[in-house]
Amino acid sequence: MSATETAVGPELRFEDLCVSRGGRRVLHDVSLAIPPGEITTLLGPNGAGKSSLVLAVGGVLRVTSGRVLLGDDDLTRRRPEQVRGAGVAIVPEGRRLLPGLTVEDNLRVATYALSKEDAKSGIARALELFPELEKRWRITCRLLSGGEQQMVVLAQALVSHPRVILVDELSLGLAPVVVKRLAPVLQAIAATGAGILLIEQFAHIALALANKAYVLEGGRIRYEGTAKELTEQPDLLRSAYLLRGKAAAPALDTVAIDSAPPPSA
Repeated sequence: MSATETAVGPELRFEDLCVSRGGRRVLHDVSLAIPPGEITTLLGPNGAGKSSLVLAVGGVLRVTSGRVLLGDDDLTRRRPEQVRGAGVAIVPEGRRLLPGLTVEDNLRVATYALSKEDAKSGIARALELFPELEKRWRITCRLLSGGEQQMVVLAQALVSHPRVILVDELSLGLAPVVVKRLAPVLQAIAATGAGILLIEQFAHIALALANKAYVLEGGRIRYEGTAKELTEQPDLLRSAYLLRGKAAAPALDTVAIDSAPPPSA
């Protein structure tokens, strides 16, 4: 499927999800939905439990109670490869790739479970969204810029034709100009019918892209509503970010996100 074709997928839902790490409860009865064809954002300060949620959905952390549902398919406590095989791709925080391998090899590794035809079409789709990577095709990933490495990580998720993508901290360590390049790619992916959960510490980026927003603080959902409502009423966000009495909300006007689709190859 090309980057412009549309095939609406199922909704990913978390129902009363509880997760513990190191014997301590880090997520408390978290419920949220990621509709197909939309960008949903999960905001929250450092330590709120956002990355723990991603790891639990991806099968890395054990779910203590609650359910993870993709349509009618129960993904709770499935192994990471089973979650990916069901159509849920994870873009973890920190640009985790294989730095000693080339761009080409990193993408081919990500297609190991696919048929030859699906692997070929998946790589073609990723390069359609990130034509810059063709010019860096045989370059070792450790030599790439931070923005190029983030493109590779996103491309690794895309090659498997996922129905839902969870992106943890898209903007981490990146210059604003790079974020402006990456953000329209998420819009283009959602336009094909995939659901996207964008997990961000910086609200100004996420709210410019998302339809619906949740705020997680202390492992609990503190706000659920439209991104537009949070943008127009920043006091709601600031109050949701209150952490033990200290305001931790970011500014909402730091980066302007373009709505135009990314260039195609």
